[in-house]
Amino acid sequence: MALGFLDRTMPPGNGPLTSIVILGAGYTGRHLLALATAKGLPVLASSRSPHNHLLHIPAPQRIEFDLFRPVTWRNVPGGAQIIWCFPAAPLNLVAAFAEQIAPHAGRLIVLGSTSAYKPTGTSDTWLDESSAIDQTLPRVQGEEHLRLNHRAIILRVAGIYGPGRNVLDWIRRGRVGPSPRYVNLIHVEDLAGICLLALERARPGEVYNVSDRQPRQWSEICEVAQRRWNVTPLESEAHDRRGKRISIAKLRTELGDPFTHPDLYAALDELESAEAQRALE
Repeated sequence: MALGFLDRTMPPGNGPLTSIVILGAGYTGRHLLALATAKGLPVLASSRSPHNHLLHIPAPQRIEFDLFRPVTWRNVPGGAQIIWCFPAAPLNLVAAFAEQIAPHAGRLIVLGSTSAYKPTGTSDTWLDESSAIDQTLPRVQGEEHLRLNHRAIILRVAGIYGPGRNVLDWIRRGRVGPSPRYVNLIHVEDLAGICLLALERARPGEVYNVSDRQPRQWSEICEVAQRRWNVTPLESEAHDRRGKRISIAKLRTELGDPFTHPDLYAALDELESAEAQRALE
């Protein structure tokens, strides 16, 4: 992944790079922080209570930020690239924060969700970035405001899994069961890489779907889980929801093919092996 401009200047029209700021250091934010740090990139992470929740990173990299406390907005340094990792809602605060920070910021990446797309009523339809979205959803309203008014890049992200979020555990606990419903997934480490790649290559004001490019039905995943790992679903799901099949053709065309975990089942093998090793330690 060539992130050359991060070592020199930001894309044309932006000022010199000061840092990458991760707004929201939850599950995705932590992995994004780790990847950016490993690449030697200047990165800061935010939390509503950084002295309690960000003790694992050096104090100079911590920022206190709370969308509901405007006094903390000033802690985001001018000129920073921003990766927004929590739902962009409510709209009034999203708009006020963006009005204050966007004129002095670099690129703005916002992590949305593929739940923004309206159901099609059929599992045969592939949804791309031009498909209809549900603008009654508060986070979608915030994302669209940022995109249309501040040229934010929206990443509509599929279901996130990875270390500590094992799909097989979802089956073990009965959160999901065998059904014809389609699910789209993305490994958190791939999502972190795509976020950094979007800083370099994504077009401002555009939307990109993010998944591992292979929608699967829960019935298939449950069958493989039982056959390969002896994970038996608690019960079958009986409903008419068909889920969605998300296309990532635009992401692959414009950002490349950055996946290190394109195969769900190989990734689940790694997670199971790592968890078994930890249990022995």
